[in-house]
Amino acid sequence: MIEVIFPDGSKKSFEKVIIALEIIGSISPSLKKKSLIAEFNGQPIDLSDSINESGKIRFILNDDKEALDVIRHDAAHLLAQAVQELYKDVQVTIGPVIEDGFYYDFATKKPFHEEDLQKIEKHMLKLAKRGDKIKKEIWQRDKAVKFFKDKGEFYKAEIIEAIPANEDIKLYFQGDFVDLCRGPHALSTSVVKHFKLLKVAGAYWRGDSNNEMLQRIYGTAWQSKAQLDKYLFMIE
Repeated sequence: MIEVIFPDGSKKSFEKVIIALEIIGSISPSLKKKSLIAEFNGQPIDLSDSINESGKIRFILNDDKEALDVIRHDAAHLLAQAVQELYKDVQVTIGPVIEDGFYYDFATKKPFHEEDLQKIEKHMLKLAKRGDKIKKEIWQRDKAVKFFKDKGEFYKAEIIEAIPANEDIKLYFQGDFVDLCRGPHALSTSVVKHFKLLKVAGAYWRGDSNNEMLQRIYGTAWQSKAQLDKYLFMIE
């Protein structure tokens, strides 16, 4: 028997292993639609993760404060997906969340320009409206290294090679795009609604001036159009 405890102290028991999404669905279909990720015993998890022991659970809804980083993280992946669909020879590297937004670094022989940002942003909107499912898979490290090398993604393979061989690798798939990531992520790209690409800058691979110069695209993402508009007004 698995017993989960909710923030208000209420409890619910399940006879077998259950995924987080099924737990919230058993309580409220409307909250299920609003949930992005969950926390189990204080650790963030994907809604697709299995709960196989008793513990405390909390669901992060799309209007919660903690949801903003999830949306921005999803936006970074959406940016990388859009770039690779538009520019076939571009390699992806890293794309973290930062204060007020996100960025992603790309390896490309042809620098990005302002017109490229407009084109990429338009494609991101298209992908978000399409709402690709975001699915996580756990792979062995060496399998992941080979996968990315076979795709010509040598920067991503280098990152994975630095991970201890006995550690499993989390890969997140959306459409034809796949990325290494610790997660968690929402279940669909459709959560990224209010965003703007801001600028392009140069950045050295791994922050080392002896390495290749990459193209860094900065963006911002918010939970509402009003928040986005306010931010853009402030930085003008």
